[in-house]
Amino acid sequence: MRHLSVLLLGWLFWTGALAEPTRGLPPLSIPADNPQSADKIALGKRLFNDPRLSADGSIACANCHVSGKAFTDGRVAARGIKGQIGTRNAPSILNAAYYQTLFLDGRAASLEEQVLGPLFNPIEHGLANSQALIEVIRSDAEYTRLFKTAFTLTADAVTAGHVAQAIAAYERTLIAGDSPFDRFLFGRDRAALSPSAARGLRIFQRKGNCMVCHEISWDHALFTDNRFYNLGVGSQILKPVLSKFLKAKKPDRYPLTDAQRSELGLFNVTKDPADIGKFKTPILRNVALTGPYMHDGSLKTLEEVIDFYDQGGQRNRFLDKKIFPLHLTTGEKADLVTFLQVLTSHTLDFEKP
Repeated sequence: MRHLSVLLLGWLFWTGALAEPTRGLPPLSIPADNPQSADKIALGKRLFNDPRLSADGSIACANCHVSGKAFTDGRVAARGIKGQIGTRNAPSILNAAYYQTLFLDGRAASLEEQVLGPLFNPIEHGLANSQALIEVIRSDAEYTRLFKTAFTLTADAVTAGHVAQAIAAYERTLIAGDSPFDRFLFGRDRAALSPSAARGLRIFQRKGNCMVCHEISWDHALFTDNRFYNLGVGSQILKPVLSKFLKAKKPDRYPLTDAQRSELGLFNVTKDPADIGKFKTPILRNVALTGPYMHDGSLKTLEEVIDFYDQGGQRNRFLDKKIFPLHLTTGEKADLVTFLQVLTSHTLDFEKP
């Protein structure tokens, strides 16, 4: 069978049972305090898809990270309980295990830490506290059995941390490599790319300046440097208040709207003014499936994204020096789009099992 489920592929990957299931990706680091097991992965998958892990029983992790949409939701911004709309686009969690920090502003240091953020966010899952989460677990006989099997715990001993560990274990199976690009570059299959895609790769590496942030190494390609940059996306939202904000003695208390504070990006983590408007470089694998694009979902298509970079981003006082006009031709832009499309992992079946 050509297509493997995401779960099966990830399972074979971390056990080493499959020789080349993820060509183009480096070995995955598993934390010593949260080793993988089949029981834990199965539990994490069940939790990931359970809308009861929300205040009104309407939102599961899978609502914003849909398996059939490359684990995004196709919306401009994520939707939570009671129809509330957040301020950021829901990123794909495919290959999220390779990020050094999680969330678009890097505020979580691990998948385990990231999992808990949405659960207790009033706009997303909206659970009041850890006790509300644990009550869902203790009220379900099947969860009681699964936690006992996966963690050797009684229901009374289960904590929010165990829930996070199980979901993180499942997310570490969502590994997507072996695209036509990987077969071309790492498998030496010169027929894997069309002439247009091959030209697009050269543009990506050179004139397009893409590889400066979306890195390709000699033996693998994560398509991220795990760093943060100000591209100017969303800067117009901050522009009316930025000068006064920078002069404020206590910026954290300065009256900003949720949208304005969200656009501060990495600053919200570091409190360094130099980090205003910086967001994490996303992994580009399967990018053709994950629109709309950018942290605010403001660009609908890959063509719009390339036009944005070609014009040098959106000018603002914190624009990164790596962002400048590219002067791409119409043909070069088309080839670049074709290249981005061959980053899709055709050996994965993204449909929900």
